[in-house]
Amino acid sequence: MLAVILAVNGHNGGTNLTWNREISRVFFRRCADCHRTGGSAFSLMTYAEVQPRLTQIKHQVLNRLMPPWGAVKGFGDFRNDQGLTQEEIELISDWIDADAPRGNNPNVLPPVPKFSKPSNFTRPRDSLNVQGDLILIRPFILDGLFPERLENDATARVVAQFPDSHVEPLVWFHQYNQRFQHPFLFRQPLELPAGTRISGIPPGSTLVFLPGKKPSARK
Repeated sequence: MLAVILAVNGHNGGTNLTWNREISRVFFRRCADCHRTGGSAFSLMTYAEVQPRLTQIKHQVLNRLMPPWGAVKGFGDFRNDQGLTQEEIELISDWIDADAPRGNNPNVLPPVPKFSKPSNFTRPRDSLNVQGDLILIRPFILDGLFPERLENDATARVVAQFPDSHVEPLVWFHQYNQRFQHPFLFRQPLELPAGTRISGIPPGSTLVFLPGKKPSARK
C-alpha cells in the first residue's frame, strides 16, 4: 500500500500528501507501538497530537533518531528492522515542508492498529558472548546479535572476516540507546566457518551472538 502511494505521489514536493491519506499510515506502522496512549512515549496517533510537534518530528526523522533502531541502514540485513526507509523519511519531510495538510476526507484514514504486548527477549541456549576481537574456533550459525552491554551513543561497525578474506557486514551501531535495547535479527542466518575473525566491538562492550539453524537447501 505504501509503495503504491509513493509511486502515485512521487513526493511532488509534498503538495499532494495529507495526514489522512499517506502520513497516518507511516505513523501507525512505524511509530504507534510506542507513541500511543498506554505506550512508552507521548501519543502520535492523531493529527491533533502530531501537529504541535512537527519541527521535533522532522529533526528526529531526518537524523534517524526515531524510530530508535540504533543502526545504519544497509549494513547488515535484518528481518526486524524498524528504522524508517529513505522513502518514508522523504515522505514525512516533504509533507511537513508543505505545511503538513490534514486532508479533507477523513474516510481515507486507515483503521487504528491493534497492539499486542511486546514479548521479552529471552537469551537462547548455545548463544555466544563476544568481547573485543575474536577468531571462531568452531563453525557458528549466526541468527542475530544482541547488544548486552554497549554504551549510550556508541558508534561501532562490526564485521566478520572469513578465512578466505572476504568480509561480511554484521551491524553498524550508530548513536545506540541502551534504553531501547533489542536484538538485531538477520533476514537469513549467516554461516560463519571456523577461523572467522569478528572485529569492531568496542572495548568494554559485549555482544551476544544468537545461534540459528542452517538454511535449508533450495530445491
